[in-house]
Amino acid sequence: MATIKEIARACNVSVATVSNILNHKPGASDETRKMVMEKIKEMNYTPNTVARNLKTKNSRSIGVIVEDMTIFSIPDIVDGITEHCEEKNYQILLINLRLFKKYDDTYYHRDDFYGMVRDEIWKLIAKQVEGIIYVAAHERTIRCIPEDLPIPAVMAYGYTESDKIPSIVVNDEDGAFQIVKHIIDRGHRRIGVITGKSDSPHAQERLVGYQRALYESGILYDPSLVCTGDWNRGSGYRYTDRLLDRGVTAIFCMNDLMAGGVYDRLEERKLKVGADISVAGYDNRELSGYYKPPLSTIMLPLHDIGYVASEVILEMLGECKEIPPVHRVNCYPLIRKSVERLE
Repeated sequence: MATIKEIARACNVSVATVSNILNHKPGASDETRKMVMEKIKEMNYTPNTVARNLKTKNSRSIGVIVEDMTIFSIPDIVDGITEHCEEKNYQILLINLRLFKKYDDTYYHRDDFYGMVRDEIWKLIAKQVEGIIYVAAHERTIRCIPEDLPIPAVMAYGYTESDKIPSIVVNDEDGAFQIVKHIIDRGHRRIGVITGKSDSPHAQERLVGYQRALYESGILYDPSLVCTGDWNRGSGYRYTDRLLDRGVTAIFCMNDLMAGGVYDRLEERKLKVGADISVAGYDNRELSGYYKPPLSTIMLPLHDIGYVASEVILEMLGECKEIPPVHRVNCYPLIRKSVERLE
């Protein structure tokens, strides 16, 4: 493979001239530029980007550490990061920690994997990445990124609680507000809710959104219509009877899996979703479109979270300016046929 010196010798120009042409710098005539580019193609010259990046300390690469690629939320987030990086001519170096495969969801409440994260961060820094994006599988507070890194870092789909490391998260309050307001606008006033685990930021913020939709519509909040689920289909099934006994006309589930459990129990009771009782979910899991009838739900902005995380990390690499510690990304409602209009 030809070297830059061989290209310069073949064109009878200086190495600096070839370098300037390769880096799109002015100074060479159009004729010289054309001659050099033709010779580069003829001699099959490939720039040594590794050496150049080490010299300029500009690798145009971002390190991305994900908790587990098998979690449904993560691939779309990574896709958003990748899309924006491609637009800005950056590449990503991806590390998959495989935490869910190793520990199931018990690691959500542990911090003994932080050392593993920090080891991977320093390996990426050794590879000259310009910034780090950590992608969580589930929103919670995670303090695994050291604040004294020599490069900027961002948390996607989790909270760092650090002014130095921005957090990119879902605007869950607004998402819940949108879907509950849709239920109210269709005439429902007794709306049961099955939450996720009580210690989850997702569940806490979605409950606030539910309460705000009631308040803004002049409906009194009734704690007896709130059941604490666990994100699994079984808890949706388990609480359906309780809510029906309390006279609800609609049930808002904080994820689509629990809504599936509600569908199961209603079918056993010979009640038809979208006719006898209304049901709404959250997350827009693929299965929600195959429920009968298809489930009205909220689509998580996972791709957008990744895209924004990439935007923020590149902003931090540019001119120094104040970056908000938390960025909330809005959700999108998907209105289908599971919520009836009351007469």
